[in-house]
This record gives sequence, C-alpha cells and structure tokens, in this order.
Amino acid sequence: MRSVIQRGWVLVGVVLLSGACATSQEWQEWASHSSHFASGQHMDFSLRNTQGKPVKATRSDVAAARAENWWGQALTVQSEQILER
Repeated sequence: MRSVIQRGWVLVGVVLLSGACATSQEWQEWASHSSHFASGQHMDFSLRNTQGKPVKATRSDVAAARAENWWGQALTVQSEQILER
C-alpha cells in the first residue's frame, strides 16, 4: 500500500514540474495541435537543435518545415548555414 501512495506522489510531482515549464502562450500553441511535432522529421530537427547551440539545418528540413507547417519557436538560418545532405 505504501508503494502505491509513493508512486502517486511521484506522479503528482512529475506532472507539477513538467507543467510549470511552459508559458501560457506555449500551452495555447500546443493545445491547438493534436501532437507535439508535425512529423518525425520535425521531431528529429527539434532534438538536433536545442537552445543554446548553433542551428543545424538541411535543405530538406527547410522544405519540410514549409510543407508541413511546423509549429513552435521559429529558428532562423542564414542560407550559408544550411548543410548540404
């Protein structure tokens, strides 16, 4: 019984901690979409480009972002920064 209660408190803590990380604008944006990422390529791009690191983008990333209407914080990339792959 004790482990069930402890698991419940851990779950409550995780929910509270993860919910506190987003702004109200970010919550609105996420709530308007059925998933966190538009596609697998969107997820791959987002995981490769975390905050504080230089953006690594390919031409196919740029094309997919336009075609799939990726959402989230926009990252700007100069044309000379786009990697050829």
